[in-house]
Amino acid sequence: MVWYAAHAIMYVKFKEGEQDKYPVWENVILIKGSSDEEAFERAKNRAKEDEINSDDFKWEDRPASLTYGGIRKLITCSDPDENPDDGTEITYSQIEVDSEESLFRLIEGEPVGVKYSE
Repeated sequence: MVWYAAHAIMYVKFKEGEQDKYPVWENVILIKGSSDEEAFERAKNRAKEDEINSDDFKWEDRPASLTYGGIRKLITCSDPDENPDDGTEITYSQIEVDSEESLFRLIEGEPVGVKYSE
């Protein structure tokens, strides 16, 4: 069995009216699987457990649901045959920014446009 980090996209969908923005979370889920395909299916099923479609769920005082969008990427942990432990790289994102200024803004946690790479 191999350890994977699955990046699951969850988003808010309004139940009525116009929707001009989509609050999105990229949740990272640690998954064990014997193949990429098995890990993907397990990650998808696990992420769907986080969906909320109750009448009580609201976003900005509007009836909404928290919806599973998909698995954005599945990353094999850096040492796939060992259990993750302190210091194990479990996931990464490769991105590009358009300037050194944007790079330093990103490092400081300020808003900046990024381009995701595969």
